[in-house]
Amino acid sequence: MSWSARRVTLPAITPIILQKRVIKVYSEDETSRALDVPSDITARDVCQLLILKNHYIDDHSWTLFEHLPHIGVERTIEDHELVIEVLSSWGIEEENKLYFRKNYAKYEFFKNPVYFFPEHMVSFATETNGEISPTQILQMFLSSSTYPEIHGFLHAKEQGKKSWKKVYFFLRRSGLYFSTKGTSKEPRHLQFFTEFGNSDIYVSPAGKKKHGAPTNYGFCFKPNKAGGPRDLKMLCAEEEQSRTCWVTAIRLLKYGIQLYQNYMHPYQGRSGCSSQSVSPMRSISENSLVAMDFSGQKSRVIENPTEALSVAVEEGLAWRKKGCLRLGSHGSPTASSQSSATNMAIHRSQPWFHHKISRDEAQRLIIQQGLVDGVFLVRDSQSNPKTFVLSMSHGQKIKHFQIIPVEDDGEMFHTLDDGHTRFTDLIQLVEFYQLNKGVLPCKLKHYCARIAL
Repeated sequence: MSWSARRVTLPAITPIILQKRVIKVYSEDETSRALDVPSDITARDVCQLLILKNHYIDDHSWTLFEHLPHIGVERTIEDHELVIEVLSSWGIEEENKLYFRKNYAKYEFFKNPVYFFPEHMVSFATETNGEISPTQILQMFLSSSTYPEIHGFLHAKEQGKKSWKKVYFFLRRSGLYFSTKGTSKEPRHLQFFTEFGNSDIYVSPAGKKKHGAPTNYGFCFKPNKAGGPRDLKMLCAEEEQSRTCWVTAIRLLKYGIQLYQNYMHPYQGRSGCSSQSVSPMRSISENSLVAMDFSGQKSRVIENPTEALSVAVEEGLAWRKKGCLRLGSHGSPTASSQSSATNMAIHRSQPWFHHKISRDEAQRLIIQQGLVDGVFLVRDSQSNPKTFVLSMSHGQKIKHFQIIPVEDDGEMFHTLDDGHTRFTDLIQLVEFYQLNKGVLPCKLKHYCARIAL
């Protein structure tokens, strides 16, 4: 038996090579950074790259924003979205930008849904037995078979006109509708306004100035593909809570369970840039703070809430009576009385301090970074040059508290409560109210900062 040699040709294996592209990402202070990224990189991956490159603490609130200055709108790019796809819808001559900043409210509706869905704006398509909890409302949004209906008055910009008209809207799984007869939701009175499957929802920070909106709480629908101002479906709410409810509900209906997966598994990206091996670092929050006793030879955690409360009160009394020691310029501890001028200026290097910004600018920054309880910043007072203002978010509203300087035996102190609790500098004041609610509606939790890339 003879064997004949036979040549076998195997099919060539073509490696899949992902094309790369350079993208530019801006920070709040307009500094920017160029990144060479693969075509399948997600928004979460870009955030993770910038977090690692800049050695930031990752508390899962870092967010990529799409900013369209020519029409004055911006939106959160969801963590799972492909960044290159977002950029592909931009016009060549448009000066659009990607921004990297905090958004503490990005997934806050999963933690505190009661703030996001006011009872007067929510109803149900089917009869329900008893009261529906906010958690059940969220479950309905994520379900494909049921839905809660969001309804309320909105101002709508009439197509091709500069005028706005106030009408009653209904948000359903099939799209957004408005009533042609008051608040009636009979089918014959409902008119289709837009769907959200093939469009993205943007907020309009300067809608009053840019589009003549009745209020500053504007939002709009824009087609996924390139489109100009004529393609926008512009709306305007009466207050921030109403706008937040509409935008949150539309995000949930549009992306469904994907948003929940983004919230539960923030490190699972599509590209190789997600840092699975890096253990997440968390910023200081109420959940990670514990009461400690350092009076003995060994420190211990105070587990009894009553004891922890009494310790906090005693500590507050102690802070009233004496100034805290600070490190001097050569590293040696110096009493606060040594240089009141130094204590007055020590806060200027802190990320939460925003020098000479207006009340409106402070509100804009806090709204941008999320109306979550405890988001705050400290700024110079414009009405009184010798005082400061603590601006903070609580209950989806922004509140302002004046920090007043008081003098005692030649020493200068800062106070929020007419001198009952005094602090030698603003750093001491902020640290105290991060641990103690005091006269504030809640503890200070997240500082509103302008980071640089």
